[in-house]
Amino acid sequence: MKKILLLIILAITTFSVAACGQNDDVLRVAMDLQYPPFETVNTSNDPEGISVDIARAFGEFLGVEVEIVNTEFSSIIPALEAGEVDIAIASMSITEARKVSVDFSDPYFYFKIITLVNKDFATANGLTEDSSVEDILAIENARYVGIASQVSASIPQSYGKEVTEATDLGTAVESVAQGTSDVLLMSANPVVDGFKANPTTTMVVWDPFVASPIGMAVKKGNTELIEKANEFIATFNDDGGLYDVLKETWDAVLLDRLGRYGLDFYINEE
Repeated sequence: MKKILLLIILAITTFSVAACGQNDDVLRVAMDLQYPPFETVNTSNDPEGISVDIARAFGEFLGVEVEIVNTEFSSIIPALEAGEVDIAIASMSITEARKVSVDFSDPYFYFKIITLVNKDFATANGLTEDSSVEDILAIENARYVGIASQVSASIPQSYGKEVTEATDLGTAVESVAQGTSDVLLMSANPVVDGFKANPTTTMVVWDPFVASPIGMAVKKGNTELIEKANEFIATFNDDGGLYDVLKETWDAVLLDRLGRYGLDFYINEE
């Protein structure tokens, strides 16, 4: 009798532990909170940004609470694979390499890869803010700089350009600002930040080389959550939908930050 009672107690304990290990009422959302205005923190160190608003709206869509899990970007996919988080809403580009490890939703943003150029180089070659990608590629002796293993290096290399590989963004921007390199390709925020830090020696060319699709990511095989994510994303364009809400909140911030475009720059693929 004692053995039976012990087995029952053990079974109840095991069930209780298992139940506590997974809370269906909380959606754990991974993002790296050091990329304003998409993923960042406010003065009280609370999560804030466009991706944070999207995550919380998704929680409302599902009828669950949202926990923002601040995760270094390179650790997000391992965290999904390990089940430490449920979904990534982290400005993550949908790539074939990443699809091997995680499942992606439909795209909800497109991050444009634009160009920071040295101003003397731009003047010498007749480049303006409205020049085209073709105008840049046509300059035969342009010296490209990029960050190792990132699109800033791989994109110009795909066009047969030789690229000096820098170890980090700051070094690459400084190279363009000082004139030891001519061209750096990056997404809009770092390019504009690089220009703002060096307004007399650099210039932005806005025509995008690539519009990189951004999606939500889940652990491989989590079809239920990715289907819900796609249902949610399908409502963004509705009248009064999330795109309209985000524009109202963030357009002024983006216009101030970019100096040229609001949220439509990220919504539209072209």
